[in-house]
Amino acid sequence: MTILKTYQTSINERYMELAVDAMREGKLIVYPTDTLYAIGCDALNIRAIERICRIKDINPQKVNLSIVCSDISQAAEYARIDNRAFRILKEYLPGPYTFLLPAATTLPKIFKGRKVVGVRIPDNAIACRLAQELGNPLLSTSAVGEAEIRQDAVDPESIALRYGNETEFVIDGGEGGAVPSTVVDLTDSAAPSVIRLGAGEFTD
Repeated sequence: MTILKTYQTSINERYMELAVDAMREGKLIVYPTDTLYAIGCDALNIRAIERICRIKDINPQKVNLSIVCSDISQAAEYARIDNRAFRILKEYLPGPYTFLLPAATTLPKIFKGRKVVGVRIPDNAIACRLAQELGNPLLSTSAVGEAEIRQDAVDPESIALRYGNETEFVIDGGEGGAVPSTVVDLTDSAAPSVIRLGAGEFTD
């Protein structure tokens, strides 16, 4: 595991290239978002997704998996977004939200059991650049669970110690947040529902 230190205001392009190449090879990375630090991989690589699920003890048949996208256009390739949902995404993203949407058939079979995917477009230039350079979304989950949020959640070096044997790179973008994203169910865009209130306020 290697720590790559960079900043949103002056992103190190070489580090982005290293991280993206690692994900293309099926490896995992830790990276910053606008909320908690996250573990990510290529969202189209089933084996890498299975590794993340094992590390975080996630059952993909019972838990909605989430993807981090560079923008709404990329998200629309992997989730079904109707006109009303598009207007909501346009209003709130990029930002500290996870929107649950019907999964598109372009996602791997591991997503199909739930038929729903969480879509994130963080207000974090590093996270969005990774998805942009990868050319497709990152499968993403918080590096620290909600019950464990403490100093480990915001300090990239502590996270590196925790996941050093499992991840190829930790992208140190500075101190992270300690509040998870707000989760909004948009599977019925006419009746959006807040599933978890987190860092973002939602009224619609």
